[in-house]
Amino acid sequence: MMSEQLKFIVEQLNKEPFRKNFNLVMFDSLEPMQLLQVFNDVLAEIDPKQSIDIREEMPEQTLKRMTLLLGMLKYKPPDNMADVKTFQQGLVTGSKSVIHPILHWLLQRVPDLKKRAYLARFLVKLEVPAEFLHDDIISDTYSQYEELVESFKMYHKQCEQLRTSGFSTAEIRRDISAMEEEKDQLIKRVERLKKRVESVSSHQRMLEQARQLRVEKEREESLAHQKQQQKNQLFQAEQRVLRSHQQLKDMRQSAADANPESLTRRLEEEIQINSYMVSEKLPKELESLRRTVQYLQKVAAEPAMGQPNIRELEDRIRDVDSQINLLIEKKMLRNDPIDDKLTLYKQQASIISRKKEAKAEELQEAREALATAEREMKQRHSQSSQGEEVVRGDELKRVVAKLRSKGTAYKKRRLELSELKAEYGVLQRTEEILRQKHEAVQEKLQAVEVEKGISGYSSTQEELERVSAIKTELDEKKGRTLDDMSEMVKRLNSSIVEKKSALAPIIKELRSLRQRREELSQEYSEKKAQYESCAAGLESNRSQLEQEVKALKEEMAQKENQYHYINSMSEIIEMQMQQAAEEMKAYVSSDPQERKKTIRELYMKNIAEQESLGKKLREEQKTVRENHSANMEQMTLWRDLEQLMECKKRCFIKAQNQASVGHVIQDEAKDMLVL
Repeated sequence: MMSEQLKFIVEQLNKEPFRKNFNLVMFDSLEPMQLLQVFNDVLAEIDPKQSIDIREEMPEQTLKRMTLLLGMLKYKPPDNMADVKTFQQGLVTGSKSVIHPILHWLLQRVPDLKKRAYLARFLVKLEVPAEFLHDDIISDTYSQYEELVESFKMYHKQCEQLRTSGFSTAEIRRDISAMEEEKDQLIKRVERLKKRVESVSSHQRMLEQARQLRVEKEREESLAHQKQQQKNQLFQAEQRVLRSHQQLKDMRQSAADANPESLTRRLEEEIQINSYMVSEKLPKELESLRRTVQYLQKVAAEPAMGQPNIRELEDRIRDVDSQINLLIEKKMLRNDPIDDKLTLYKQQASIISRKKEAKAEELQEAREALATAEREMKQRHSQSSQGEEVVRGDELKRVVAKLRSKGTAYKKRRLELSELKAEYGVLQRTEEILRQKHEAVQEKLQAVEVEKGISGYSSTQEELERVSAIKTELDEKKGRTLDDMSEMVKRLNSSIVEKKSALAPIIKELRSLRQRREELSQEYSEKKAQYESCAAGLESNRSQLEQEVKALKEEMAQKENQYHYINSMSEIIEMQMQQAAEEMKAYVSSDPQERKKTIRELYMKNIAEQESLGKKLREEQKTVRENHSANMEQMTLWRDLEQLMECKKRCFIKAQNQASVGHVIQDEAKDMLVL
């Protein structure tokens, strides 16, 4: 999993716009500061304000800046990084276990994160303490700020809608240019016609007649349109009459066929179908839907599964499948005839139930189709009863001309809107550039302060100015004097001077230590470059030798297998040749005893024995067939004899049981019962 993650990170970093030219070894061997700088470069691609050299920034500021951006991008650390302090410490020190998952998460969704970072600059509201909002000026300013945020949301939403709507400025411009050309051509054509008409003496009278002709043509068109409407209404009325006749005919036929027995039978069938749908089919579908919903809720409630969890589930599935196969094998080995009969009946019952469900589904689909057709028919009837107008060609032309004029007006308004949006974008971009310049100046000022060892001076000064401004307003409101303000400023300036004097020796010591650290880091980078070049050369030589050794081993194993195969085949062929020579020698020999030992003679002897055996079996079969009827009669006699003996046995046992009452004396002449 980690190797795939590293491979994905290296592939993305080697693409645009990063172009780092890393490989897995180089990326894995990066120092913590270098890895942190790569991570900062990725953040800078998402948010340009993050483009900072890590070496020129204090670790506390780096941690604060990165954590704020990651929180704004809604990054959640892994489960093994639940401790905040451990995560922050790993982020500052450039730990691989912290930086690699963040890089993998960021590089998967760079465009979305860019958009989120851009929106966060305008949508994340500034936090103003509640006590300051009591001031009227601050409250009004904050309300204006909130209104601007809401308007930005609205404009951004409109911009996204326009981007996804499919409108193209190039197409609009082409339409506008085509319409302008068409307008110019029409103007020129009208001017030419005017000049041509003005040369005629009675052009006014001809124009009046042409106007009257146009009016009469329009009237003719309207009359033709009315005539067509009346024809359509007449046709629709005839269709309604035909449908009514058909419905009347159908109702009469149904009334003629409607005797009590058929109606009762039809109602009973419908009741059976509806009871089956209500009691069996619909509860099963409802139960399956409930199980599906419960399963989906269970899946949604579970946390996100990783690759180990998926592998564990696959192993469990394989175990369950093996257990099922074992149970099936046991059941097949048992092969109980009663179970076999039940299985046959169960299969027939399942086939019948499936056919029943299929027919129920077909019935439900047919009912839905019938309901849809009835709704469409009612809609058509209502439309026909309302007498909708049929659009003719001339009216269609007028509608198209009206739509074209409206489209021209819409395009003009949209052009004005696009100009306003472009102007708004220019102003917004200007504001953003000025803000970036201000931030760049602030960052340079902070860097200079860090260099000079007076980090936080400008922020302290701004804080002082802000405090002094607030203090001034409060003093003006409360009527305080200027002396108190100057005294407070003097105290603050004196405290700043004291802090500067206390920090001066520490700053001097820090400068020497920084210089020493730069020398050591330069020496370390040189040694590391030498080591990496040497290691890369050795690694390439080692991989080449390993490939050669592997190829030679494969070739040796192939040759060895080929040798053993040829050797065994030669031995087999030699044995076969020897056996063939011995067989030929025995076959051509004049000694009959020697010839009897040949395989041919043995096979001939076996064939003769089998033929004699078959002849004997056929004779036995013939005898059995001839004596079958007599044997069956004898078997019937023996079965009757067995029943007779069984009856005598029962009588004898019954007589023995009656010996307690008396005993029977039997001889040749008489039988006596002695009590």
